[in-house]
Amino acid sequence: MKPLKQKVSITLDEDIIKKVKELAEESNRSFSQYINLVLKNFIAKYENKKEINDK
Repeated sequence: MKPLKQKVSITLDEDIIKKVKELAEESNRSFSQYINLVLKNFIAKYENKKEINDK
C-alpha cells in the first residue's frame, strides 16, 4: 500500500526552487518527489545522528 500523501503549501527562496528543479530533472523525478526524497534523507540522517548522540 502506498503511503498517504497530503498537499501542503510552503514558501521557498527563488534560488532554492531553481536548484531543486534542476536536481529533480537530473534524477528524472518531479519537483515534489525530489523534495520528498531530500526531506526523507535529511530526517534519516538527523535521527541517526541523534540516536548516536543519545547513547
